[in-house]
Amino acid sequence: MENHPSYPVLSELLQKYPRSAGSLFQTYNDLKYAQSWNDLEVLDLSSCQRGAFRGRRPNTDTLLYVVPCSLSESLSISWFHKTFEQLEKPTNIYLAINSEDSSIVYYKLSPGIVKPPM
Repeated sequence: MENHPSYPVLSELLQKYPRSAGSLFQTYNDLKYAQSWNDLEVLDLSSCQRGAFRGRRPNTDTLLYVVPCSLSESLSISWFHKTFEQLEKPTNIYLAINSEDSSIVYYKLSPGIVKPPM
């Protein structure tokens, strides 16, 4: 992992939060290299003990937030509240759920109860 081009950008958080290091590394590489996000920033979510990302999809101006996690993790409602609070209450976040086979599924989460569009 240390020889990968992404390592210098992520090294501080990979060492600080080893339990979520794999999902952080995998999600960053997906957003940066596979999806070609622009202005991708690494964020330290200390209250959630992990890193996260802020950036833009190609050809868009909207800032999006992505929080990586593992499929095997158990997350609580209070954890989601902490996440939204530390990210300064965005309208939504994307939870990047990483599995052992290196696949990632992105779920869009909104605070509270939100009626889906019809």
